[in-house]
Amino acid sequence: MIRLTELKLPLDHPEDALPALIVKTLGIQPAELLRHSIYKRSYDARKQKLLLVYIADVEVAPTLVASRTALPPEGALRLRPGEAGSAAPAGGEDAPSLEAELLAKFKDNPHIRPAPDQSYHVVAQVDSAPAVRPVVVGFGPCGIFAALLLAQMGFKPIVLERGKKVRERTKDTWGLWRKGVLNPESNVQFGEGGAGTFSDGKLWSQIKDPRFLGRKVMLEFVKAGAPEEILLVSKPHIGTFKLVKVVEHMREQITALGGEIRFQQRVSDVLIEEGHIRGLTVQNLQDGSSYELRADHVVLALGHSARDTFAMLHERGVYMEAKPFSVGFRIEHPQGLIDRARLGQHAGHPLLGAADYKLVHHAANGRSVYSFCMCPGGTVVAATSEVGRVVTNGMSQYSRNERNANAGIVVGITPADYPGGPLAGITFQRQLESHAFTLGGGGYVAPGQLVGDFVAGQASTQLGSVEPSYKPGVLMTDLASALPDYAITAMREALPAFGKKIKGFDMHDAVLTGVETRTSSPLRITRGDDFQSLNVRGLYPAGEGASYAGGILSAGVDGIEVAEAVALDLTKTARA
Repeated sequence: MIRLTELKLPLDHPEDALPALIVKTLGIQPAELLRHSIYKRSYDARKQKLLLVYIADVEVAPTLVASRTALPPEGALRLRPGEAGSAAPAGGEDAPSLEAELLAKFKDNPHIRPAPDQSYHVVAQVDSAPAVRPVVVGFGPCGIFAALLLAQMGFKPIVLERGKKVRERTKDTWGLWRKGVLNPESNVQFGEGGAGTFSDGKLWSQIKDPRFLGRKVMLEFVKAGAPEEILLVSKPHIGTFKLVKVVEHMREQITALGGEIRFQQRVSDVLIEEGHIRGLTVQNLQDGSSYELRADHVVLALGHSARDTFAMLHERGVYMEAKPFSVGFRIEHPQGLIDRARLGQHAGHPLLGAADYKLVHHAANGRSVYSFCMCPGGTVVAATSEVGRVVTNGMSQYSRNERNANAGIVVGITPADYPGGPLAGITFQRQLESHAFTLGGGGYVAPGQLVGDFVAGQASTQLGSVEPSYKPGVLMTDLASALPDYAITAMREALPAFGKKIKGFDMHDAVLTGVETRTSSPLRITRGDDFQSLNVRGLYPAGEGASYAGGILSAGVDGIEVAEAVALDLTKTARA
């Protein structure tokens, strides 16, 4: 199998154009192309004539000397079996394949190479679960894949999720959006599927992935009902409504393999003996009772908003440290404006969908301002998990057909901006979120401002042509006090600069909504090369909450790697 990259074709090319281009690129006959499959499809919009760009895996026929018009290349001669000392053209059982000849011919071409093995190989398999089963805390993307892999290997994990099942959780989340009523244990942050369920469902990442674990994640999503298209487009996404069904099907797979998932179960304490995790105290949020759960291997897939759990772990001495993260606002434009700026005459083409963007600006005061979690054709959503605080996030459905594009416009900050230890970042977030609640006038209404007024340093009193999508609602005001002065200064400089990159980005009527504070976890629960906590054996910090992932795909990959580490330690313990 050969992998070809940079195969470029016009946007509306005929179906047979790709195999014809493959044949031409390799210099083979059409009959020698046995089959091909698209590994990725993207587009190049840098020129007026937009091109689709393919990566394809190709299988070609074995060399048949008699049928080829040219002699084999030099070096392709082989001794016939049993004919030592004589040479003849290749053609027997030991003949080089056409694929080998092509790879030799194009050895200096970086766009033609062997297709890698992308199948997943399990690291362990047991016939029966250990007496003390592994526990996964949290059932977001990381926890789902950690539990799924442990179940597939036969370890029958127990999952503890403080929130509700995804459909019940959806009702509670809509309760905040439509009625301004918050359930602190069932919302955008907490519940089956994690924060990623109420997002754009983006499934791409820039992590290094030499084992193609991301492919394993994607295949499991497709197996659970996600569109097969996510396997080939360059920037795949699922969207909230489809994610709900996918998450449910993955839960069913885990339970069918012997796993157990307990909802509305919050871990309130940990038992650590001689530097090793030995158990958990679990509060049943349905009836208020508590119980002890023996545990020697615990995956902490908490998510970045489990602030009470972080505080408990810190109190128990689990090693953690403050880390950089970002804060800012959500920005909304008409999606058509972004489509025209990014795709030109091809805007609206069904194969391209709603356009996205990625922007960064290095401000004069030393701060970096960048777009975050861009949601084409989506909505800005209320994402708080605490009473009396306002948090914004972005979400899209699979169709991405809402009127506005939105993204976080955020400023990088470091622990030097919020000194005070590992939990200081949480205190900083809470201050911003509480002030945003006050600026919005209460009821989880978000404070907002027109981009033109924000840049000019004057309060907004009414909306312009862009209607904000955030529910329960937006109160137009002055956002100057919503973030520290250095962040406001950097953003006022960045927005006009972004307007030079995307025409209309700094349009006067674009809307800013505050505040975006939960871009990533403000702390890291540090682990070693064995994926275990630096000072508590058997404790496996994982995913976004522990700062080892940033998004659905990378969280899923981290869940797989942590599950493998747990499985290897369990099998090592069993052998001992």
